[in-house]
Amino acid sequence: MRSVSIIIPYFKKQKYFDKTINSVLKQTYKKKEIIIVYDDEDLTELKKLKKKLSIFKNIKIILNRKNLGAGLSRNKGIKKSKGKYIAFIDADDLWNKKKLEKQINFMKKNNLEFSHTSYSIINKNDKLIGEFRVKENLTYSDLLNSCDIGLSTVIIKRSLILKNKFNNFKTKEDYSLWLKLSKKGVIIKGFNQKLTKWRQLNNSLSSSFFQKILDGFNVYYLSERKKIITSLICLLNLSFNAIRKKVKIYK
Repeated sequence: MRSVSIIIPYFKKQKYFDKTINSVLKQTYKKKEIIIVYDDEDLTELKKLKKKLSIFKNIKIILNRKNLGAGLSRNKGIKKSKGKYIAFIDADDLWNKKKLEKQINFMKKNNLEFSHTSYSIINKNDKLIGEFRVKENLTYSDLLNSCDIGLSTVIIKRSLILKNKFNNFKTKEDYSLWLKLSKKGVIIKGFNQKLTKWRQLNNSLSSSFFQKILDGFNVYYLSERKKIITSLICLLNLSFNAIRKKVKIYK
């Protein structure tokens, strides 16, 4: 059994993917499998992917018949995974070469089911534009006010996430899951080392203001089943803290 399964949803990321997959392949932690979920009805980039990755025995490519979105694509990858741990990375982000080794050792030492790390922020040209440092512990109350978990920094026990899946929101599908887990009492531990580079792109779904507002409301109203007024108040707090965070972390 592979110790860690790495899940990568793929949708039109050819420009950045070579750097992403190389950062995964060069990990010092060797007991891993890589699962790429190709989530694009246009198969043009799939041919190039298969050609580049065919020499690697620990890489599996899953093809979606129709576009499902990142959350549901991750669910498919998780279902096919065999590792004790699940690690996530988006197809344009980068990992430090010791990311898996350091973080899994941190989890074993502290007997954790869920961990995330600090991260650097880069632009489309790989230029460093900011950084974010995590808190040691995040509670459900903390997360309600601010989503301070970088998806590409997360490692989670497979046994835990098999019972708790991503939803089909276009954005904030990860935020919704972290809230669900913390509400159930899962300990969410921050590892204060910058082991990931998150790429800020202006054309990404996560950069769409109106989509984020809609999905933010849906997280509270549909997923957390809060009343409309409470959902709007939570959304205002989330938006305010997101602005405050940007002022603090961007250089």
